[in-house]
Amino acid sequence: MLETGLIFRALMRNKMGAILIALQIALTMAIMVNAIFMIQDRQQQMKRPSGIDENNTFYLTNTVFAQDHNFQAELQTDLNTLRKTPGIVDAIQINAIPLSGGGWSMSLQHEPGEDKDAIGSALYMVDEHGINTMGLNLIAGENFSQEDIQWRGQGQSTWPPKTIITKAFAAQLFPDDWQTAIGKTFYISQTQPMQIIGIVEALQAPWNGWDGVERSMLVPFQMESSSSYYFIRTEPGKRDKMMPIIEKVLAESNKGRIIRRITTVEDTRKRSYRQHNATNKILTTVVATLTLITSFGIVGLAIFSINRRTKQIGTRRALGATRWQIMRYFMVENFLISTVGVFIGSIGAIGLNMWLVSTFNLTPISFELILFGIVALLIVGQLAVLYPARKAALIAPATATRTI
Repeated sequence: MLETGLIFRALMRNKMGAILIALQIALTMAIMVNAIFMIQDRQQQMKRPSGIDENNTFYLTNTVFAQDHNFQAELQTDLNTLRKTPGIVDAIQINAIPLSGGGWSMSLQHEPGEDKDAIGSALYMVDEHGINTMGLNLIAGENFSQEDIQWRGQGQSTWPPKTIITKAFAAQLFPDDWQTAIGKTFYISQTQPMQIIGIVEALQAPWNGWDGVERSMLVPFQMESSSSYYFIRTEPGKRDKMMPIIEKVLAESNKGRIIRRITTVEDTRKRSYRQHNATNKILTTVVATLTLITSFGIVGLAIFSINRRTKQIGTRRALGATRWQIMRYFMVENFLISTVGVFIGSIGAIGLNMWLVSTFNLTPISFELILFGIVALLIVGQLAVLYPARKAALIAPATATRTI
């Protein structure tokens, strides 16, 4: 039978070191659990589907500097050329790129008027090829027709009468049944009516940190602009091969422009979440460092305790205590200290998480993660004390009894 009471009383007589280790374990517990929680939260964000066929899409910036340029005619020529190029599935002009960090946003409201509640959304200007080019999944309603597409001039403030929105946006507009959004008329710019004719499964906004990142809308516009994006989708596996070909085709077809910033959507995603990756690495380093420091603290306390009780250990060995019993004593002692530490740390972890939730609008921490932290630190504590405990068990009775 384990002499738990004896161990506890011994700890009370020399409690300062045990208290410090328990507090260190508590601090590690509170920080470790919330750091892992934040890492998981960022990983989930990075795994969110953009809604686009990312493996087979890229985009470029088309900047025209030639004088007397016919934007409408040249745009149609470019798009026709791109769409007919072998290896290309489809192509569009677009005003912004998902997850790129820069774009347009507008709001829709149920009723017209300045004092009405509105819900914000990212806005993408595309033609009838937009859904096919981006690889979006139309799950309700219909696509734009060629007759729906309008030209948008510089500084124009009017909007087309139709739009296609994401499922997440529809669910925000109609929480009870998102499918009822089809056919409904909303108001953009407070007073201009806009009918929802289709819903796509997903299309993320350009801003990954925005709480409305899943809310997006497509409007049937082509832009009369000297600089715009061309978004291109290739046949599977041909993206990297087609990128230099398309650059050359466009550059040679019109010498009065510059083709630049040819970028894949995959690379844009990586850049978009670069800060998330960096933060996760820092948090991982913090967790590993705290765990190591706690382990070294446990080892140091155990060795200090063994050195102070060498004679006591030797006496127990002389009276017949086995090596396993000596090891068990120190492992149980450490388990008691660790249990107090993880109990205090659990309270600290919940308190810290409540502050994070209220400050950064995160979701509450799960019980499973707290349980994981408890089990992990108890295991770390037992592994850390294993070497000192084994060292104590190897003390010879004769040597110990001669120690003054």
